[in-house]
Amino acid sequence: MLGMIAGNAGRLFSLCVILPIWAVATSSAQSVDALYEKAKLERTVSLYGAGPSDPFKRWIEDFQKKYPGVAVQFTGGLSNFLDKKIDQQLSDKAMEADVGIFQTIQDFVRWKKAGALMLFKPEGFETIDPAFKDEDGAFTTVSVNMVTYAYNTQAVATADVPKSALDFLKPMFREKLITTDPSDDDAGLMAFHAIIEKYRWSYMDKYMTQKPRFTRDGHATVSNAVAAGEMLATFDSTSTTPRLIREGKPIQLVLSQDDPTPLFLVSGAIFKDAPHPNAAKLFLDWYLAPEQQSRNGAFSPRSDVAPPAGWQPLSTYNLDRSFRVLHSDPAQLAELKHRFADYVERH
Repeated sequence: MLGMIAGNAGRLFSLCVILPIWAVATSSAQSVDALYEKAKLERTVSLYGAGPSDPFKRWIEDFQKKYPGVAVQFTGGLSNFLDKKIDQQLSDKAMEADVGIFQTIQDFVRWKKAGALMLFKPEGFETIDPAFKDEDGAFTTVSVNMVTYAYNTQAVATADVPKSALDFLKPMFREKLITTDPSDDDAGLMAFHAIIEKYRWSYMDKYMTQKPRFTRDGHATVSNAVAAGEMLATFDSTSTTPRLIREGKPIQLVLSQDDPTPLFLVSGAIFKDAPHPNAAKLFLDWYLAPEQQSRNGAFSPRSDVAPPAGWQPLSTYNLDRSFRVLHSDPAQLAELKHRFADYVERH
């Protein structure tokens, strides 16, 4: 979910990868010129990117223009589809992917433990908050994003715009709420997890009486349904909503006035047996440079990059920052997803 763009007081904006210290020596950042010369000999970098494809296409075009002679082969899709393709490549010992950009940290945790990831610290690694990177360089967050509320501006009056999770329980929203399936989508899981942490599991019992809709087709489906008026609101809005706002669609983002807003991390890493390792380093190094980070529309993990226009530093907001910790605990994550799945399946 690269390049999430935000605006206004209620608008904003969506992967991670990891490896054991003993598995491979850390690869320090090289000079850009030296990397480029080596990358040109490899000619290609294979990028597996989860989420909407359009933002990736823009960055790919920019990269290829900056570094002619190095073509980007892009494979897109949902994280839970791409990780299976990579698992198969690892099992077959026939890697096709060079760089992975996902939000599913749990994949990167297990790949790191398996010794499948390269330890690479891109230029400016020291400027990245420790909460947003693996200390060994196995993964590096490329964008920090919020999961916000969104509502249809033609169907929801200003006075009825949700201010807290409790407002989604109002009768007017019955059969008109939509989210991703929290047992399937990690950003959606964070939205529900933040609510459960504050209001406990009894909230889910009440929420389910609203007869909400769950989708496994990603956050674009959520935002499009709200913008079209099929649904009135969601507390699970991410990357598609800002684009719809710019297009003049009747949808708006808002931060809760009472509840913490969940963060999710989009991170990148290089596979240890990447067929084009230098081109992979060049791409990740380029994307994490201040020039790209300052224009991708999201909060940057780098301390030397200002927040998106119209926004304050992350430290000024009431945020749920538990994404990395939660998704790095396989047992806790599995239990949480199982419990949410039980609600969805009984729906």
